[in-house]
Amino acid sequence: MADDSAAKTLTAFLGVSRSLSGRAWRQRPADAAVVRAHMQALGLDEVLARALAARGVPADQGADFLTPTLRALFPDPSSFMDMDAAAEAILDALQAKARIHVFADYDVDGAASAALLVRWFRAMGHDLPLYVPDRLTEGYGPSAKAFDTLKAAGADLVITVDCGAAANEALAHAAAIALNVVVIDHHMMRSEPPKALAVVNPNRPGCNSGQGNLAAAGVVFVLLAALNREARRRGLFAERPEPDIRQWLDLAALGAICDVTGLTGFNRALTGLGLKVMSDWRNPGLRALLAAAGAEPGPAKSNHAGFILGPRINAGGRIGRSDLGARLLSTDDPAEAQALAMELDALNLSRREVERAVTEAAVRRVEATGAHVDDSAVIVVAGDDWHPGVVGIVAGRLRERWRKPVVVIGLDPVTGVGKGSGRSQPGMNLGRAIQAAWEAGVLIAGGGHAMAAGLTMDGSRLTELSAFLNDRLAGERIQAIALDALEIDALIDPAAATRALFESFERLAPFGPANPEPAFALSGVQAREPVAMNGGHVRCRLVGPDGAAVRAIAWRCADLPAGQALLSGQGGLSVVGRLKADDWNGRKGVQFEIEDVSDPRMV
Repeated sequence: MADDSAAKTLTAFLGVSRSLSGRAWRQRPADAAVVRAHMQALGLDEVLARALAARGVPADQGADFLTPTLRALFPDPSSFMDMDAAAEAILDALQAKARIHVFADYDVDGAASAALLVRWFRAMGHDLPLYVPDRLTEGYGPSAKAFDTLKAAGADLVITVDCGAAANEALAHAAAIALNVVVIDHHMMRSEPPKALAVVNPNRPGCNSGQGNLAAAGVVFVLLAALNREARRRGLFAERPEPDIRQWLDLAALGAICDVTGLTGFNRALTGLGLKVMSDWRNPGLRALLAAAGAEPGPAKSNHAGFILGPRINAGGRIGRSDLGARLLSTDDPAEAQALAMELDALNLSRREVERAVTEAAVRRVEATGAHVDDSAVIVVAGDDWHPGVVGIVAGRLRERWRKPVVVIGLDPVTGVGKGSGRSQPGMNLGRAIQAAWEAGVLIAGGGHAMAAGLTMDGSRLTELSAFLNDRLAGERIQAIALDALEIDALIDPAAATRALFESFERLAPFGPANPEPAFALSGVQAREPVAMNGGHVRCRLVGPDGAAVRAIAWRCADLPAGQALLSGQGGLSVVGRLKADDWNGRKGVQFEIEDVSDPRMV
């Protein structure tokens, strides 16, 4: 087993230094003075004020956190390196009636980013053609071939969104064929930017915007503000109304949530206000996709974006046509929106089946090697014909299961080329390690974020890649073990797990990285009437010593120690989880979504 000494140095909550999933529990730390300040200034009870302080919200910023506004938090577009140059180049091309195309990544953030630009151009009286590379035949991001295709189609200017910042070679080719490019991105990039008219990226070395947690859709939203400002300066709104970009906040929120960005500061305001715009379901594509999923319209939550809309939009890029998501979010035609939504929903069903098969095969392969329980820093697993559109999802599932970074690679048995994706643990920068592997010549291509990365490689070098990544990340493993503690906001009993408690904590929403969903602990409970469900889920009632109970569910754990403890029906368990609304048949209740389980007899 991996060394857990770092975890044991933490103050154990309920005495849990190692749960059934191998994690330590601790109470989320909060400064007592800040807690009191939030109680006094905002009229909060102590539990909620403590949760606010524990999320790092200073005493003087509580109001902005609970009721964020664009007016208070919107950054100056000029604070982004090259933002003014990008706005000027785009408007120069627009006024010159040049042929402008948008080149987008195939995921939700790319689709939302493209749709934002398409809608702004439409409001300005211009069509903006879409180009989204095919995941299987073209791979990720711009390529020389793609730019040749766009040039042949008559493009004068290409705006890349959610990609391009690290495509130095492809953009050098675009320059060589006299194709102008503006890059709008948020991914990690090399110190030397690609050759372009402008490269806007809050994570670009030297950019002082302080907005590195934005998704690409958030960066594009700021670009729209810069375009409006520059167009206003040029007098372009003398005879046409200025586009009100606030109507498209739902697209910015969609990108932020689905790209799992840190929801703090301006990005929090963008997301929270975007969900309010989404709640009206005015975007024909989102409205049609919600209907295709069988969900009811109503107040939009992060769950709508992350678990209902996002997977279906992504399904086009994963196993279908890559441009379906961007077209869905861009259209104003209800009939077209309905047709696209139905196609994406069907593709999502197919994606689930493909994902299930690859997950099962990958689990068997890893468990046969013992890599899930040894001291390795990262797991690398590959298989023939594993669909590259689902390897990222599978990597995420396995990371959750084994609490260490996982890279899953699908190999083409004919060419021997592998395309893979990885998901990481907090404290381990997988994107940087993958980038280093590319720089060392181990990979054909690779890069990404701290928590997620993608790669292309020669399948014969799998052992070499595994050794490289394990060596590179070994030093970060100890820190990651310490960071893998499960942080808890409050200890409650089943009787306190009410709709009122859930709704009071909803004031902290939207939740995501840097603003985690509140976690509650129950102590000394028994799982009664446990049922193993399809998919490996476990449903039960958690009953306290006084007989009070709350409905509960634990996802994908029936074959794991936590699931086995629940299914055994034993008492005296400690459980950590999150409260979710349970509105089935109008009951207006709550369900406890179990995150982790500890058996005090085994602590």
